[in-house]
Amino acid sequence: MTFTGTIGAVCTRILNGLVRALVFTRIHPNVFTCVGLAINAVGAWMLSRGQFFEAGLVVLLAAVFDLVDGPIARSSGRVTRFGGFLDSVIDRYSDLILLVGMLVYYASVNRFGYIVLTAVAMSGSVMVSYVRARSENEIPKCKVGFLERPERIVLLVIGTLFNRMTAVLWVIAVLSNLTVVHRIVHTWKETTRLGQSPAEAPADGAKAKSGGEIRQGVRSA
Repeated sequence: MTFTGTIGAVCTRILNGLVRALVFTRIHPNVFTCVGLAINAVGAWMLSRGQFFEAGLVVLLAAVFDLVDGPIARSSGRVTRFGGFLDSVIDRYSDLILLVGMLVYYASVNRFGYIVLTAVAMSGSVMVSYVRARSENEIPKCKVGFLERPERIVLLVIGTLFNRMTAVLWVIAVLSNLTVVHRIVHTWKETTRLGQSPAEAPADGAKAKSGGEIRQGVRSA
């Protein structure tokens, strides 16, 4: 087994043990989903104050809750459509609230250029999820592009812990929007290949289809 494979196996065992312990508490998976958002809100507050390293640790903790809610739902037999929907909505809020924290910080130190950069990164992050959701109203699947949610979280943690937020924001701003373009091109190719006439206008519920997968499957967006 490779070194990275060993690390992955160890982390998987730790995660599985944590999931088993949390299932035993009989706490509903949706509670863990909401707790993750609350923890990210604390991280955003720290970011707004320029406490980047501490915020990175908090975001790491929030990521644990983000990882366990789906497995807990499956292990406890509590997988529901609403749970998947709520999970995706909370993920979007978690993404945005951290970048809002960065906006507040850069505004407080009067760095207009960084405010714009953060806003571009924020827009790209939201559009990655939206484009996939809208695309999958027309084609079966649109899980293409490099910068999905897990990669964005990893980048934010690296940026905060190693004081490289400017570089990280540039990467997110560029790659998230390139991912959007990639998904647009992919959707165009797929709709052309399928040769389908324009779909009928979806119902409001279909338009609101989640940007991430529900708990039954993979969840990144």
